[in-house]
Amino acid sequence: MGRSDSPEREAADLGKDLCEQVGAREAQKARARAEREQTVWFGLGMFGLVGWSVAIPTLIAVALGVWIDRRWPSQYSWTLMLLLIGMALGCLNAWHWLKRERSAIARRGNERND
Repeated sequence: MGRSDSPEREAADLGKDLCEQVGAREAQKARARAEREQTVWFGLGMFGLVGWSVAIPTLIAVALGVWIDRRWPSQYSWTLMLLLIGMALGCLNAWHWLKRERSAIARRGNERND
């Protein structure tokens, strides 16, 4: 009787293992699909974030430069100098956001692998 139970148990164990493997792969595919859809929207959102994070400091700096040039005329153009400074600050700001998002993505990937 012990021998007849053994092949049945082995078959049941193999079936159980197969079901677990199929379930794990299906969950992995579902996560990949969700991430792909999220990635498109994430990419568009990040594109907008980068654009605005550069544009806003640049526009503020240009407005300040125009105001200074009108108030205190000089041989140097404050508008151009502050335009460059505003763009540099905006690029640093965008770099900060992208670096932060990249580390968050890496953290989520590491959590899923654990």
